[in-house]
Amino acid sequence: MKQLLDRRLLWVGGKGGVGKTSVAASLALLSAKRGRKTLVVSTDPAHSLGDVFDRALGDAPRRLAPDLDAMEIDPDAEVEAHLQRVTSQMRRFTVPRMMDEMERQMRLSRQSPGTQEAALLERIARLVTEEGEGYDLIVFDTAPTGHTLRLLSLPEAMAAWTDGLLAHSRKSEELGKVLKHLTPKGGQDIASPFADPTQDADSDLDDRARSIADTLKRRRRLFMQARRAVEDSAVSNFIFVMTPERLPILETGRSVAALKEAGIPVAATLVNRVIPENADGEFLRRRREQEAQYLARIDRELGDYPRPRLPMLETDVQGLEILEELAGHLEQAGF
Repeated sequence: MKQLLDRRLLWVGGKGGVGKTSVAASLALLSAKRGRKTLVVSTDPAHSLGDVFDRALGDAPRRLAPDLDAMEIDPDAEVEAHLQRVTSQMRRFTVPRMMDEMERQMRLSRQSPGTQEAALLERIARLVTEEGEGYDLIVFDTAPTGHTLRLLSLPEAMAAWTDGLLAHSRKSEELGKVLKHLTPKGGQDIASPFADPTQDADSDLDDRARSIADTLKRRRRLFMQARRAVEDSAVSNFIFVMTPERLPILETGRSVAALKEAGIPVAATLVNRVIPENADGEFLRRRREQEAQYLARIDRELGDYPRPRLPMLETDVQGLEILEELAGHLEQAGF
């Protein structure tokens, strides 16, 4: 599995609470120690990457160690930046009397279902295709599994949505040309409430349609480039982190099947917090017996994938020192 850290993109996912953030941070640290310029990115709105490193992180990369940067994407900031870009474009084609209504609609869209996910996807897509070009490896600490699957399926949904809007735009432009020919020479054109009466209505419609179409095409191209990178196993791989417990095993099995169906390469299912052999006491002995049953189940149900194991540590994972210890365990496990 050492080749996984030779990829350009590595996605670390799993059920909430299984330690995927600690694993993502340790894998990034291990990659940086091997001389690869590495960025670890948290896409989970409930960020804990900064807590694991015991450093304050923000929406821009921060250097934490030689060749290691980290950042936490702020979904609210991404939504705000996206809406500002849309508003700026709309101002070019909206008459002054409609500005208040247009800005009201932009404010309402902040709370629209899917707005955060769409904005988050766009930032991830830019990291995959443009912003991350200076890094040898980007490790994504992803949100819990259900959110991740929706995030990875958004490019296809948004491409279909964009195609529909482009088709509608072309039909509107064709209709505008027909209406222009049908309008009596001496008559007055029927103007849109968004049109500036001091400008030629048809020219304004064409410019607006072309501008929106160009924007949609750029977004579609960005999303599809990112999707192609995620699907390419030579570029990108997905690791699921789980613990030897019933619910994480069930969810990991479903998630692996869903990603396989979606064409997303899964490289391994990492079993975290396995009780060490030298742990003593009757309580731990009984826990180990139950754990052995779950480990056997993992071997049966996920036998097609590598299943490295990490031991349960004596302390919480916080700070570079303990992350280096975890990175050592990862190296011993074959990374």
